[in-house]
Amino acid sequence: MDTLAFLHHLQSQPTFAGQIAHVEHIHARRAEHADLERPLTPELLNRLQSQGLFPLYAHQAEAVNRIRAGRNVMVATSSASGKTLCYNIVVAEALLADQVSRAIYLFPTKALAQDQLRALHKLFTPDLFHVEELDTFDGDTPKGERAEIRKRARVILSNPDMLHLGILPNHQYWSRLLRHLKYVVVDEAHTYRGVFGSHVAGVLRRLRRLCRLYGSEPQFICCSATIANPGEHAEQLVGLPFEVVDRDGSPNGGKDFVFWNPPLIDEAKSVRRSANSEATHLFTELVSQNIRTLTFARTRRLTELIYIYSKERLAEISIGQPPQIMPYRAGYLPEERRKIERELFSGQLAGAVATNALELGIDIGDLDATVLAGYPGTIASTWQQAGRSGRSQEQSMSFLVAVNNPLDQYFMRHPDSFFGKNFENALVNPGNPYILRAHLLCAAWECPLDSGDEQIFGSAFTQERDMLAEQGVLRERNRRWYLSPAIAYPAQAVNIRSTSGKSFDVVDMSTDSLLETVEASVAFFQVHPGAIYLHQGESYLVKELDLNNRTAYAVPADVNYYTQTKEIEDLHIVKVLGNKKVGKVNLYLGEVEVTNHVVGFKKKAQYTEEVIGEEPLDLPPQTFATIGLWFDLPDGIESRLEEAGLDFAGGLHAVEHAAIGILPLFAMCDRNDIGGVSTPLHPDTGRPQIFIYDAYPGGIGITEKGFDIIAELWQATLRTINECPCQDGCPSCIQSPKCGNNNQPLDKKAAQVLLEELLA
Repeated sequence: MDTLAFLHHLQSQPTFAGQIAHVEHIHARRAEHADLERPLTPELLNRLQSQGLFPLYAHQAEAVNRIRAGRNVMVATSSASGKTLCYNIVVAEALLADQVSRAIYLFPTKALAQDQLRALHKLFTPDLFHVEELDTFDGDTPKGERAEIRKRARVILSNPDMLHLGILPNHQYWSRLLRHLKYVVVDEAHTYRGVFGSHVAGVLRRLRRLCRLYGSEPQFICCSATIANPGEHAEQLVGLPFEVVDRDGSPNGGKDFVFWNPPLIDEAKSVRRSANSEATHLFTELVSQNIRTLTFARTRRLTELIYIYSKERLAEISIGQPPQIMPYRAGYLPEERRKIERELFSGQLAGAVATNALELGIDIGDLDATVLAGYPGTIASTWQQAGRSGRSQEQSMSFLVAVNNPLDQYFMRHPDSFFGKNFENALVNPGNPYILRAHLLCAAWECPLDSGDEQIFGSAFTQERDMLAEQGVLRERNRRWYLSPAIAYPAQAVNIRSTSGKSFDVVDMSTDSLLETVEASVAFFQVHPGAIYLHQGESYLVKELDLNNRTAYAVPADVNYYTQTKEIEDLHIVKVLGNKKVGKVNLYLGEVEVTNHVVGFKKKAQYTEEVIGEEPLDLPPQTFATIGLWFDLPDGIESRLEEAGLDFAGGLHAVEHAAIGILPLFAMCDRNDIGGVSTPLHPDTGRPQIFIYDAYPGGIGITEKGFDIIAELWQATLRTINECPCQDGCPSCIQSPKCGNNNQPLDKKAAQVLLEELLA
């Protein structure tokens, strides 16, 4: 596509008001090929050549060579670089050489497993393998077919959830697979981070433990989008040493990546035009110019709204038949999603609006452009979404449309922080006590624990095992630890996508039917009275939250707003784990106890994000233990601020808000994964203090990362506040959407002085 001509077209329109903040010209890259140290068998070589997959790119050859040498390998290269072939080649070789060899492929979603199964069949059947030798095994697999799949399939495509719930607890039925397991593939490994990633680390350790029981020691192959710590992340996930392949040899057609900032409509308050309307405008302009485009929205509801507005606009501006577009998100029936994927792949659709359900490697063919309605949360996800266009090695375009929050606006003003910066660190914490204990109970159900399990579960194993024994849920006999007979099938009580196994039911009062369950740790934020809850794209109004019976009662609601809670936090220091001097002040890392009190909620317009109402809530406080960091303030700073007529408490509060908004720049997390407290006098320290903590019980590693890079965080936070054009503070710099104190007090100038002093 002619990207320059399209940009000129946009700039010539009356609605253009200087929205282009930056254009990054990413040059085309030629393919770099390499030879294998040992040639492929003729039959395998013929299959690859017949489908245009040979010669191999440099990273593919390097990965195959290392895997053949017996190494665990992490392949971390760009979207559409052919990572899948790295493991398909070695797995096919192993299965052709030994009829009993087996492999497991793990994907984060069932849709991705189905897509990869189609690709495997196209690549290897019927010439090399029978169709039934390659199959999926997940929650959608009919019960009547499961025994046959266990018996005949040599490559099982599944997900961590099914491995945790269905395969490992029933390992006796899977003895053939476990005894002969040669390879375990963990694809899209960057998605396994935070709580989910920490649980997956527990599941993979349980898999290794059972393989040891059956006498096998499989190699692990991980594939990931580009992240800052690929080797460390793979080792944290699996618990074994890894070698990294990250020199990308795949070709690239070049891309113009446009940072698009909605124009200011109130400069004093730094209010901007809606990112959603800007994304709709870009999407319809692209599609109407016959440029095949995929637009990513942040929620299911926004996906539907952008689709509806785009369809109406295309009907207005198109002469004759308007271009065909469709929405795509989780919640649709599998056959509906497959149909949309086929139509995208075949070129029947001119475009689609999707959630991040299409971010991962499902093959949807060649697209010319992508529009991202808001920063997806991580640099890796941004490149994954942008990488859905230009997969045919032709020139392509991507637009990142900024939302009015600190991180989006930081990138608009500092595109070099996106294009020139290393990717973020993917963080997991396999030693999180809440998560580790859950997997030790699951492991004990599968096979009694013994002292050798410390090698697999790590140094925290003995302490957590002994704690479970003290609680009576594990019983020791002859230096082996058995699960108490009172506990049956513990895996069922462990939701690997949360830290809490407990949950609340969400009931549709109009049909008296169960909609779904919500984990206890987020129930007060998602299903409080008055909350708008989305289920399969439909809105429900929560009428009542029954705490005793752990049930939320909701009714269908046709509303144009969503709800966002306001909360107040209190924090108590339990134990200091580390400290260091940073400039003039002391920085601390430690165990903290957080009390969170949801005090109300805001109603925000779906499309414009304007606050259209606020209501109070009366819910009991929740307390949990986690990891936090805190730092002292320079001596004498309070009196200096008061002399200058600035609000010390407002400055502390503003620094806390802004730093939380910017921390995701350094760690792969969402703003909601982090909490904070600021106070002119904290009872535990007797000093003014700012705290930042992981918003999950036990912590997931975010604040440890913040502790390591605190000076960089202060610097980026100061830049964000200094460069925001607002006068007194706004959502782009120091205001927080979740603040229970209605963003009071806040003092932008005091925050600037505080940060300058911290960095002096």
